[in-house]
Amino acid sequence: MIKRLLLMLAAMTVIVGGTIGYKLFGRHMMNVALAAQKPPPVTVATAEARALEWRPTLHAVGSFNATQGIVVSAQLDGAVTQIAFDPGAAVASGQLLVQQDVSTETAQLESAEAAATLANLALERAKQLRTSGSNSPSDFDAAMAGFQQARAAVAAIRSTIEKKTIRAPFAGRAGIRLVNLGQFLRSGAAIVSLQALDPIFFNFTLPQQDAPQVACGRQVSVAVDAFPGAVFCGSITAANANVDEATRALQLQATLANRDGRLQPGMFGSVDVELPAAENVVTVPLAAIVYNPYGNAVYVVEPGEGGATIARQQFVQTGATRGDQVAILKGVKAGAVIVTAGQLKLRNGASIVINNSIVPGDSAAPKPDRP
Repeated sequence: MIKRLLLMLAAMTVIVGGTIGYKLFGRHMMNVALAAQKPPPVTVATAEARALEWRPTLHAVGSFNATQGIVVSAQLDGAVTQIAFDPGAAVASGQLLVQQDVSTETAQLESAEAAATLANLALERAKQLRTSGSNSPSDFDAAMAGFQQARAAVAAIRSTIEKKTIRAPFAGRAGIRLVNLGQFLRSGAAIVSLQALDPIFFNFTLPQQDAPQVACGRQVSVAVDAFPGAVFCGSITAANANVDEATRALQLQATLANRDGRLQPGMFGSVDVELPAAENVVTVPLAAIVYNPYGNAVYVVEPGEGGATIARQQFVQTGATRGDQVAILKGVKAGAVIVTAGQLKLRNGASIVINNSIVPGDSAAPKPDRP
């Protein structure tokens, strides 16, 4: 009986052991097969790290101001009899804008001119009489004073007419009309905004530590959100003689051409001031950078075993950016081929296939695609 039990236990042991061994052997063979399999290569786009000469710039923000800008106002009381401009239109220097009622002044001018003519005749007779000694010096002086008073009265009335004939003091663009025909204007009443837009000023500030690097004549480029991709160029033409005591900033003014009138006073913009010294940098497309909490990296394309091409992860130190480009301070040298698309599917040492039919932008001054 005991012998039979021992034989049964031995048989069970052999069966269980064989089953476990078979399963372990099968799992081992599966692991070997999986290890022998390699993942398919990842398709990526690439670009070459380039050595470029970048001119350093100072960046700031500011706003546009008209070279000349006023609100044209009435100087004297009077009703509007003529409006001679179109809102939003360009006006020439000296162009009539608004005419106030001058009928009373016109009549007064005719009377004053007649009085001046009579006074002039009286003066001429006094001169002749004085030459012959037929009148006294006081008579001649009185005639002279009468003529001068009459002439001054004419000038005063003409001045009143001129003040009621409101003209553009300079060439520019008219704004929205603020008066109506027949409206009675009080002295100081606003008529229209007038702005000279070409050229146009751009005012901005820089910290006091940058003051030694800027001077009149420095070239600037201004970007405006209203015109994506457009760059407006000009130069610094004025700087305040003092640094602001509250902000410790230096106020600067640049002048830009504005022939098409797109730039308007009050617009906000960002400016880059070009400095004279240039520096050599290694740049790669911004799309190539893989941002990680433990450091930024790129994938460098290198030859692998058996003629394969692999991507090796390389940590880098990035610098300034311009458009689609970023400067690499450490980690990559000029001429290295960098992965610019497909990084999310990569791991260090992964096999890759390069397809550059579509590549990310790599321009320092990119322009948006327009339909």
